[in-house]
Order: sequence, then structure tokens, then C-alpha cells
Amino acid sequence: MPEGHTIHRAARLQRELIVGGAVRVESPQGRFSEAALDLDGAVLRGIEAYGKHLVYDFGDDRYVHVHLGLFGRFRMGRGEPPEARGAERVRFASECGWVSLGGPTACDLISDDERRRLLARLGPDPLRGDARPAPMIERIARSSAPIGTLLMDQSVVAGIGNVYRAELLFRARVHPATPGRSLEGDTVRGLWRDARTLLREGERSGRIVTTRPADRPHPRGGVRRGEQYYVYHRTACPCRLCETPIAAALQAARTVYWCPSCQRAGR
Repeated sequence: MPEGHTIHRAARLQRELIVGGAVRVESPQGRFSEAALDLDGAVLRGIEAYGKHLVYDFGDDRYVHVHLGLFGRFRMGRGEPPEARGAERVRFASECGWVSLGGPTACDLISDDERRRLLARLGPDPLRGDARPAPMIERIARSSAPIGTLLMDQSVVAGIGNVYRAELLFRARVHPATPGRSLEGDTVRGLWRDARTLLREGERSGRIVTTRPADRPHPRGGVRRGEQYYVYHRTACPCRLCETPIAAALQAARTVYWCPSCQRAGR
């Protein structure tokens, strides 16, 4: 599932293509046809990214809410859009360019009240300039749930998915089963700061890289394939720091990865 950096990057790229003028809206697949007829020809005022959600503002109390989920994908480009390909739920086209969306978990026309209720359910998003970590820190401090579960809870912190969860916890030397309330405040604040740093770099580059140059087999030059993570998808591979085999287990319905030596339970 795309994590927060992918959503914010998509919003930034799409603003350059379709925001600020009248937009042709259609639903090649047909599942968004009624809403497309209502929106066709309207001016797209803005695109807001929050966590794993995108909201398109068409004015007159009309917003399109998109959540990509596991299978949602964007295609975009400049000029006239190509022929529809696959099951395209919706396509936006302006004088500058076009954006098409296929396979999303959610693609709905909503009101401003619905938009506000949606965003109110989310925790702070490290990629937003207006985000503050206090709600996340307070929720974690009160919870006996494992920190690996809390980081995947979008009501605690928005935009972190399975890759960033595993990598953030490794970089902080925190075992994913550690109860949230047993963590010191400085540790949680450190997780927030590191999330902001890594997500911002991911938004800029379009890929997730969490390893530091000194910890890679090839520290100079670009990050090579297989060198971008410390623990994610590296089950039984040697830890990059201590050579202990990386462990994995199911947590919050997803596989979490950690180093049993660097991230000792109860540390």
C-alpha cells in the first residue's frame, strides 16, 4: 500500500497539471459517472494530501476523496490524455495535462462536512507543515498496545505504513512489541522527527531509502538495489550493523521486521 510520501508526491505533481483551471472529468470505467457529470468543466481549486488520503477541491461544497489502498494507481502526463487503459475509475484533464486513477479503495464525491470528519479521524501527518506531534505522543503514552501496532494506526499518526514502521523502529533501536506507554517521551519525539526526515526525502525522490551511507555495502554513489532498507523484507538476512539474522512476525495484520540484537525486547 502506498505510504504518505507517495500521496504527497502525487499531490505535488498533479497540482502542476490540473489545478487552477477548468477540468474535464470523465469515468471511463463508469463507476464514477454520475459524479463526473456534476464535476465536468468545474475549476479544480486545490489538492490536499493528508496521510494516505487525497482530497480534490472543486468548490461549491464538492470534494473528491481518494484512497489508493492496495491496488490504486495514478497515471499522469502533459498534453492530451491517451486512450483509456484498464479499469480507469476517473480521469481529470486540463489545458496543461491529465491524471487518471484506476483501482482505488475509495473514490467518492463528498461534502465539506464529510471532508472535515474524515480528516478529524486522522492523527498528525509528519509531511504537513501544520502538523504537531503532541497528539501522537499523548496517544502513545496512554496506550499499552505495541508501538509497532500504534505506528500503523492512522488515527495515531497518518501516513506511516509497513516499510516506514519497520525502518523507523530499527533506527530508533525499539522492538516493535514494546508497549507504547513504556517508551520515554524523547524516544517518541525522536520517532516523529525521523519520520519527518525520511518521509520528506521519500516525497522528494519518489522512493524509500532508510539506510545511512556508512551502513551500505557500497557507501558511495547511488543507493543500489537491495541496499535501501535495514530490516524490511530482509528476514534471515544478517543485520547491517551486528550481523544477527533479521526476524519477522505478524503484527497489525502485516509482517513486521526487526533485529533481535539491536532491538531487544524490554530494552
